[in-house]
Amino acid sequence: MADKNANTNVKNNQNNPTKNTSTEVARNDALSTDHGRTVIEDQVVGKIAGLAAREVSGVHALGGGGARMLGSIRESFGGSENIQQGVDVEVGESQAAVDLSIVAEYGVAIHELAEAIRRNIIRAIERMTGLEVTEVNVTVTDVHLDLDDDEETKEQPSEDAPRRVQ
Repeated sequence: MADKNANTNVKNNQNNPTKNTSTEVARNDALSTDHGRTVIEDQVVGKIAGLAAREVSGVHALGGGGARMLGSIRESFGGSENIQQGVDVEVGESQAAVDLSIVAEYGVAIHELAEAIRRNIIRAIERMTGLEVTEVNVTVTDVHLDLDDDEETKEQPSEDAPRRVQ
């Protein structure tokens, strides 16, 4: 008797596909229409996520130590800032997932910061692309102390200091 009910349930599920919510239908319709299809590349979603994360108060920087070091070297040679630093995305036809590495400012509640980052990234990606964001994973790689800025300032010679070489 149990097998008979199981087969009936399987058949019913095949005949009744799961219904999409109106939001999901609207998103899918926006990317694929009778007139063509819109493809959004990973780097586009990555840039949106990176910018949205930087907007959140309490985020000092994106990326881990190595990525930040390479970024500062690139910038010192006149290269532009990598907006996608610390951001990894996976984009499908109608969904996107984001992995993010950040450095948090000392003193912020990290769990609240991570949630604020998630909300801002989801809002930005869904509004700008029509993609459904399935997850935003936040990894905190470091905590920035104001002392770090003071030490960097001490290491750089001031303009008023006498030059050692001519």
